Amino acid sequence: MTEQNPPSAHDDPTPTDPFGLRVPQPVQESAPPQPSVQPQPSLPPRPQPQQAMGQQAEGQQQAEGQQAQPSLPPQPPPAQAQQPQPSAPRRHRLVGAAAALALAAAAVGGGVGGVVGYGLADRTTSVSASSLDAAKPAARQAGTAPAGSAEEVAAKVLPSVVQLQVRGRGQAGEGSGLIISDDGLILTNNHVIAAATGGGEITVVFADGTQASGSIVGRDPSSDIAVVRAQDVSGLTPIELGRSDDLAVGQQVIAIGSPLGLQGTVTTGIVSALNRPVRSGGQGSDQTTVMDAIQTDAAINPGNSGGPLVDAQGSVIGINTAIATVGGGNQSGSIGLGFAIPVDQARRIADELVKNGKATQAVLGVGIIDGTDGGAEVTRLESGGPAEQAGIEAGDLITKIDDRIVEDGDELVAAVRSHAPGDKVTLTVSGRTVEVMLGSRTVEATN
Repeated sequence: MTEQNPPSAHDDPTPTDPFGLRVPQPVQESAPPQPSVQPQPSLPPRPQPQQAMGQQAEGQQQAEGQQAQPSLPPQPPPAQAQQPQPSAPRRHRLVGAAAALALAAAAVGGGVGGVVGYGLADRTTSVSASSLDAAKPAARQAGTAPAGSAEEVAAKVLPSVVQLQVRGRGQAGEGSGLIISDDGLILTNNHVIAAATGGGEITVVFADGTQASGSIVGRDPSSDIAVVRAQDVSGLTPIELGRSDDLAVGQQVIAIGSPLGLQGTVTTGIVSALNRPVRSGGQGSDQTTVMDAIQTDAAINPGNSGGPLVDAQGSVIGINTAIATVGGGNQSGSIGLGFAIPVDQARRIADELVKNGKATQAVLGVGIIDGTDGGAEVTRLESGGPAEQAGIEAGDLITKIDDRIVEDGDELVAAVRSHAPGDKVTLTVSGRTVEVMLGSRTVEATN
């Protein structure tokens, strides 16, 4: 296939490390932004009893005036029925009431509260309840997680997921892997262990914290699949491999791995899309690294690479591999756009790596570029290759493979790579239908 560079999702600024095997460097934390607090509308001032206060002042002045007058000696009561003495002006009484009311209002925060509190205390002997005094609920029994819940799946899968610590070529980093045999075979991404080629070191850290040395069994850079063997171990719990040819968008999934070195991290999400052409080597890589990925919104971060994406039964449906990033190319965390290699493809390649130390890939035998209005335009043909034998010519435009629409060159490469060598596919080529048997090519991994 010819080299192209359309926009692609990746999880690392370097072209060979989508997840960044380097240990994340500590960054100086800036003070977190203070939450913006909007000024609350102030309450209107409580109306003051202006008239009452005025009356009180007036009453006080009058009372003071009365006190200033000399008092008269008491008069003996007359023999006849005593006539009622004229009372103080009614206004004086109202003023006094207003003054008493004002004093009572001033004391409401103390005296009235005390009186009310005393009255309530006097009428009951109950003690206020507190959550801190309540007994703890009964301990939840193990094995009671709902079927298909993330809790149940995590308990099943975690013992089969490992952390891979890699050193070599002046680099050090971490990734994830999944146990596929009880004697130590581990499936992971090629970019996770690539730094260990040529004399590097791999340390396998199991879920229980035990460690073992690891060695590379085989790797396929084009599919980003590798197999490692943990040395001198036995009795491991192999993970259950599922299938990816019957996945549905919206299906619940769980990602497990060691993001940023945090071993045994579990995140949940759904299958967001299927058949996403993604260059696992990043923006600058060529079509040799294009994969036909499962897209998920389960949080995947650097360090999750090589870990499993599983379904609600705990069966592996994909190998977490890459994330999309935004900004100026700097590596970032999850933005809800993660990608995994379908397990059907990973299983076939891993099996070849274990048996032969090398893997094969399906090929069509053409060089292509993006079509002007979509599709993949054929620019050259390999002599005697599958496309030439099927009658495809240079200048032809391939717009479909089976029932899948081909949007561009990467889409055609991803669709072909999702097949095994020898599979038959039906192509729509410049308006005609062509049946092709895909060829095979051995992938050489240089150390």
